[in-house]
Amino acid sequence: MKTKITSFLSFALVGLLTLSASAFADTEAGFYDKEYIRGFISFGGAYTGMMKEFKNYVNTMAFYNGKHIGEVKVVDEEGNQALDTIDYRGNLNYTKFDGYYLGMHVNVGAQYKQFLTWFSFNFMIPQVSERPAKTFTAKSPVYNEAGEITSVNSKDFPLYDVEWYSYGIDWMFGWKFFNENSIFNIIPAIGFGMNLINFHFASNFDLRYAEEPTKWDSMRDRVYSTFASTVNAELEARLQFNKFSIGAYGGYRFIRYNEMKIESRELTSIERDDTDACGDTWYAGLRLTWLFLSQYQVKQNHKL
Repeated sequence: MKTKITSFLSFALVGLLTLSASAFADTEAGFYDKEYIRGFISFGGAYTGMMKEFKNYVNTMAFYNGKHIGEVKVVDEEGNQALDTIDYRGNLNYTKFDGYYLGMHVNVGAQYKQFLTWFSFNFMIPQVSERPAKTFTAKSPVYNEAGEITSVNSKDFPLYDVEWYSYGIDWMFGWKFFNENSIFNIIPAIGFGMNLINFHFASNFDLRYAEEPTKWDSMRDRVYSTFASTVNAELEARLQFNKFSIGAYGGYRFIRYNEMKIESRELTSIERDDTDACGDTWYAGLRLTWLFLSQYQVKQNHKL
């Protein structure tokens, strides 16, 4: 999987170099003329769809149904008392998350003639699955030497609302197909960056150390996060009216998350060969852009 990420980043770099060379190659004017640089800021809302693997990843992680570890007193054959551990397990009856959500994008960048570069900040409305009750009952069966259940220990544990959300940033590079001041333009873009996904789990599950069975970490009533590397490909159809423009845009975001770390250890929730977790999404929406005047345009206005 790391090879795929490297390939995508290499492709992004090649695209950057190609666009940069085309935009700034002007032997008469020099490398570039800063008086023609125009800053811009845009706000967009997009309908975002999760790929099947991402939807499965979110629902597997968010509704992780772990165990609660308890301590009990045991008596050995010689009558000596000691502490042992037992595992309590129960069922969770939450509503699973669907594969769509509303995403928001804020872009801040600059345009030089037909070349554009910007930072794209993406957010989403947190998705919440409300707890079905304040507590749930988890049980631990007791077996005899023949492997038969002789009794069942039960105990109530707290439940919380299950929540997930993500946000991130991409450094994007785009190119206007037509003249920089054309009323209509097509703008393909590609970029790379990072993303953060956050989960609030259902209960205070315990994660035992395999090498030390008598030690474990407990999930707390808090949000846990993990980072991802991203590659983002986007296409926008834009109508430009002097300083303002409105555009319809869509794209695909390639995302691979690192393993989630709970307290002092990693939570491996899906069987796979490496530590990558798919977070791919596609999106489509509308964007409003405010394009600032360049120094050249300001000087021309002052002459009028």
